[in-house]
Amino acid sequence: MDVYIGFDSAWTNSRKAPGAICAVCIDEGNAVGFHPPRLVSFTEALAFIEEVRSDSGVTLIALDQPTVVPNMTGMRPVERVAASLISWLGGGVQPANRGRLGMFCNAAPIWRFLDEVRALEDPDLARTAENGLYLMEVFPALALASMGFFGRLARPRYNPARRKIFRLIDWRRVGDTAAQRADGHGCGELAEWCRSAAAIMQPRKLDQDKLDAALCVLIALHWRLRSRDESVILGDLANGYMVAPATAEVRERLSAAASKYGVAMNGVISSPHTPMT
Repeated sequence: MDVYIGFDSAWTNSRKAPGAICAVCIDEGNAVGFHPPRLVSFTEALAFIEEVRSDSGVTLIALDQPTVVPNMTGMRPVERVAASLISWLGGGVQPANRGRLGMFCNAAPIWRFLDEVRALEDPDLARTAENGLYLMEVFPALALASMGFFGRLARPRYNPARRKIFRLIDWRRVGDTAAQRADGHGCGELAEWCRSAAAIMQPRKLDQDKLDAALCVLIALHWRLRSRDESVILGDLANGYMVAPATAEVRERLSAAASKYGVAMNGVISSPHTPMT
């Protein structure tokens, strides 16, 4: 049995703004278990992972937080590539650097979490392995571009904390889209949960955190269960990376940005060419 875990960490260990985690269990191609999204601290996430991880198959954690952050200031190169697409979609990217106290400084909880979870960060190996515990960095906002939210200023405004721009129709669309993706992987319980989330009339930020955890687990499922050319690895394990599903249109834009910034895409750095407008 393989276990897929989605963890939206919220980047800090604040009691007022916890993260969220969920899991799907797959055995011989069939979904055999579902742990609905729940709010957790980093410590609680570690306990959850230990509880649900596979004894014999692969356990893959898709974490919505930078895991390789060598830079002291500014953005990681991979974030510049992601930001190129996301800004075109109408959104933004938070920079990850060691100067961000509580998030990526030496005392930040992410480093202790990574030390204690003892998962291997090797996305390509995680895709084909038959056993072991693996972890990879993902970014739901980037993944949504390949889930039907592609186009100039087309990013969904589904964060309830941003009251001035939040749109309930976008909240519903993201939930329904996640449900369709879950159905495509044969994960009926996950799909049902996503549809229930989409039906919430007054969602809170904590509801979005849970929905993002569901998106993370969908990225993990997509990475292992779909063909390799339907996903990309941006960046590298030395300077920072992200794994994301990628349609042809998304891949084209990311490729142009990766060339511009000298960032690897699927392990290859291409020669710069004229970026798309």
